[in-house]
Amino acid sequence: MARYVFITGGVVSSLGKGLASAALGALLQARGFSVRLRKLDPYLNVDPGTMSPFEHGEVFVTDDGAETDLDLGHYERFTGVSARRTDSVSSGRIYSNVLEKERRGDYLGKTIQVIPHVTNEIKDFLRIGDDEVDFMLCEIGGTVGDIEGLPFFEAIRQFAQDRPRGQCIFMHLTLLPYVAASGELKTKPTQHSVKELRSIGIAPDVLLLRSEHPIPDREREKIALFCNVRKEAVIAAPDLKTIYDAPLVYHREGLDQAVLDAFGISPAPRPNLARWEDVMDRLTNAEGEVRVAIVGKYTQLEDAYKSIAEALTHGGMANRTRVKAEWIDAEIFEREDPGPWLEGFQAILVPGGFGERGTEGKIKAARYAREKKIPYLGICLGMQMAVIETARTLAHMDNAGSEEFDHETGSKRFTPVVYHLKEWVQGNHVVERKVGDAKGGTMRLGAYTANLLPGSRVAQIYGTTVIEERHRHRYEVDIKYRDRLEACGLTFSGMSPDGRLPEIVEIKDHPWFIGVQYHPELKSKPFAPHPLFADFVRAAVGVSRLV
Repeated sequence: MARYVFITGGVVSSLGKGLASAALGALLQARGFSVRLRKLDPYLNVDPGTMSPFEHGEVFVTDDGAETDLDLGHYERFTGVSARRTDSVSSGRIYSNVLEKERRGDYLGKTIQVIPHVTNEIKDFLRIGDDEVDFMLCEIGGTVGDIEGLPFFEAIRQFAQDRPRGQCIFMHLTLLPYVAASGELKTKPTQHSVKELRSIGIAPDVLLLRSEHPIPDREREKIALFCNVRKEAVIAAPDLKTIYDAPLVYHREGLDQAVLDAFGISPAPRPNLARWEDVMDRLTNAEGEVRVAIVGKYTQLEDAYKSIAEALTHGGMANRTRVKAEWIDAEIFEREDPGPWLEGFQAILVPGGFGERGTEGKIKAARYAREKKIPYLGICLGMQMAVIETARTLAHMDNAGSEEFDHETGSKRFTPVVYHLKEWVQGNHVVERKVGDAKGGTMRLGAYTANLLPGSRVAQIYGTTVIEERHRHRYEVDIKYRDRLEACGLTFSGMSPDGRLPEIVEIKDHPWFIGVQYHPELKSKPFAPHPLFADFVRAAVGVSRLV
C-alpha cells in the first residue's frame, strides 16, 4: 500500500508546486523508493487539450494518449517515470464521470451531491495504482480557498481519514514575502494560508516556503509555533538559477528528511544523489555556447514550448554546451526578410502549433535553414512546413499547402500536400475521424511505432530502425507526393509500420535537416537527453566552430 503525500499551495499561484513535487519524487527515488506523481486540477475543462497555450502553457501528452497539464512533464523529467492517463484529472473529468454514472442509473435514483458523490469519485481516482509504488505524490492545482478547489481539498481530507494512521501527510507551499521598506520577511501570509487550510480540516505536516531571501531561525520558529508544525519541517524553497538544482537544494534544506520523518520512516536510507550532481556539473561547467532560434507562434509565453526548451537544455548537457534558445515570432517573417533575424544563430527549430497564423513565416524559416545549410529541426507542424517549402521551391508545386489552412481541396489553385488525417491504426483497430468531429481528444495521440530507413541519419542517431514516439496532431503529410519530393532530395526516412503515414523527413545533402511528425521533446530528460536533441545541438556546435 502506497504512502500518500498531498502537495497544496497557498497565498498566490505559480509558486512552483509542480517543481517541488517533482524534486521530492527525485529525492525519494535517490533513497531507493519507487514513486508516482499525480496532478488534480480544479478547472472545469475535461483536459487541457482544447485550451489555448496562452492560457495554460503547453499540453503534455502521455504514452497512452492523455492530454495533460505541463506539470506532468516536470514529473517525468525529474523521475523518469512515464506518466499515464490516470495521473491527471480535472474537475471537468470528475463531474463528467459523475454525470455519466447518474445518467446510467448507477446511483439508483439518489440525489447527486458534491459530498459524497463527487468526493468519492476523486477518492476512487486517487486509489488507482495504489499497490504499485512506495509513494504516491499528489499535487492539488490552484491555491487553498479557491472555490473550485474545495471538492478536492475535502476529498483528500476524507482520503487521509479513510487510510490507516501514518499513511498520508500534507505538504503546503506558501510565499514568504520580503518587504524592502521595513527590511523584513513577513510570515503573516503563511499563517493565514495555513489557517485557511486548517479551517477545512487539513493540518500541514511539512511547510515549504518560497522566499527570495534566507529565512532566519527566528522566522522559522515563529512559523512553526503559529502553524503547529515542527521547526525541522519548515523548509526553505529559495529561488534557483536552474530548476535542475531543485533536488540538491531541497535535500540540503531537509525536505526529503522532513517527509520521511513525518511518515516515521527511521532510519531513513541514505540518498544517492550522483545523478543530480552530474546533471548540475554538466550545466554549470559548459565548455561552449550555441544560439538556437525557435521560430514559433506562441512565443509570448515560453511555457507554451516548455518541453522543447528543456529538451534543448538536455541536448546541451549531452554536449557540455550551453544552449541559448531565443524565441522569434513567425509572423515577423511574413512581413520581413528572415535573414537579418536569423543571422548569427547556429541552429533553427520550428515547433508544433495549430492554425494558419505564422505558417508562412515558418515556411520561410525552413527555406532559410535549407539554403544556408543551418541545422534545422521541424517538429509536427514544423515538419509539415518544411515539406511544403520543399514542394513549393524544389518540386515546383507553387500552390502546395495544407488542408488545415485551406479546405478547398478540389481547387486548381491549391495542392494539399498535408491533409486531414481521416483514419489510422491504433493497436489492433482502425481509428476514424472527420473534419467536423469534436476537437477534444480526437487527434492522433500518444505513443506510436515508426520504422526508420536503414542507413538514414535518423537511424544512425537513434541507433535502431524501430522507435516509439508520442504524437499530437490531426494532419499528416500526404504520402502520394513522396516520389516527387524524394526526387528533390527530401528523404522519407521514417514511416508508420503500415507504410501509410510519414513520420520523419530529412535532406541528405544538408549538414543536419530533419523534420519529425511526433514530439520528441516529451521524452527527453536531463539525465537521458533525447538522441535527436543531443545530435541537433552537436550539429549546432559544429557550426559554431566553423564561424
